Amino acid sequence: MATDLAAPLAAPDVAPIQRRTLRLLFATQIIGGIGVTIGVAVGALLASDVAGTAVAGLVSSAAVVGGALLAVPVTRIMTVRGRRPGLVVAYLTGAAGGVLVVLAAVTRWVPLLFLGMLLFGGGSAANLQARYAAVDLAVPARRGRQLSLIVWATTIGAVAAPNFASLADRTTSGWGLPPLAGPFAFSAAALALAAGAILALLRPDPLLTARRLAAAVAPPAPVAAPAATARHGAGMRAAWSVVRTRPAARLGIVAVAVGHLVMVAVMVMTPVRLHEWHDDADVLRVVGLVLSLHIAGMYALAPVAGWLTDRVGRRAVILGGVGLLLAACAVAGTAGHHTARLSVGLFLLGLGWSGTMVAGSTLLSESVPVGIRPSVQGLSDLTMGLAGAGAGAVSGFVVAAAGYPVLTGLAAVAVVPLVTLALRPVPVGAPDEEE
Repeated sequence: MATDLAAPLAAPDVAPIQRRTLRLLFATQIIGGIGVTIGVAVGALLASDVAGTAVAGLVSSAAVVGGALLAVPVTRIMTVRGRRPGLVVAYLTGAAGGVLVVLAAVTRWVPLLFLGMLLFGGGSAANLQARYAAVDLAVPARRGRQLSLIVWATTIGAVAAPNFASLADRTTSGWGLPPLAGPFAFSAAALALAAGAILALLRPDPLLTARRLAAAVAPPAPVAAPAATARHGAGMRAAWSVVRTRPAARLGIVAVAVGHLVMVAVMVMTPVRLHEWHDDADVLRVVGLVLSLHIAGMYALAPVAGWLTDRVGRRAVILGGVGLLLAACAVAGTAGHHTARLSVGLFLLGLGWSGTMVAGSTLLSESVPVGIRPSVQGLSDLTMGLAGAGAGAVSGFVVAAAGYPVLTGLAAVAVVPLVTLALRPVPVGAPDEEE
């Protein structure tokens, strides 16, 4: 690290570094996305087979909670050592989780399955943190587009993963592994491959390079601040202290968390809604189609959200995402038994999530000093993950007690705090955005 923080780097050298970084992150995002999505595709089925239907949802939620919690140590590593070791640790943790899930499937030991899924969330944590590495060296006018490019790469992994899941299951059936264990073996291999690529090729580290550039242009007194922060680390308490004093950073965190909460709450109960008027033989096909449109809304148009973020502004895109989320809740909640209308609602839900995710993440990243940035980004991912896990857990009870339309109505109400923050004016010259 001492070497990385040594002599200042000339500004013209940043462009090729950024191009190499984006190419590497794009490739590893595809590999990691395949690894994560393979596990997600069969996780609930494997959990139901090993632990029973009653606790299958809890087992699947363990991966979400694990990804959220792992953001804390991973971002601390990034604060001290840079993006490269943090991403490597996250990917390897996910790979270890995949191995433990395979062992749990073989031994049918439920506690091991819970632990494996908890660690498997490391793959998701790495994929989420990669979007922040994309903007460490990005010029302000292209931050939204370059962050969204990495988000968009997830589309390729998400589309390819179901085919890999079936192939993995057929391939490993001859190895003596039980059904549905093979996909997690492939997941572990994919996440380990992503870790190896990051370890070998993410040089120079984009975060450490950004710190070196910041130190080169800063006045003499603040020069030591980023390095001091890196040496001593910066936990969630320090991150919250920074966020609390910066309205733009608060808006970024709330935009990401609320968008994720609304998306998860409505999305996870949509298959249950579809099952109300489709029989068992047809429901899987319909659910697959509806959720494919939803995923397309989330990821496929992310570059458009990034372009708009740079052209019309972060707050405008956040408010646009809010409008799409409200429209999605209205369309899905009033769809009744019309599958086509419900599909439109889920597509709009994905678009709204994409807008709040891309614009919120971009705004957050540029609103805090580079020395504390990884910890603040980790706080955001922790908040987002816990919000999504909580929404997923509560949504089932809401639907059981009051029905799907009430759930969509409550999800729409949840965006009110975000609208309030986004419409609050920020004084010109306030220390909210770093160029």
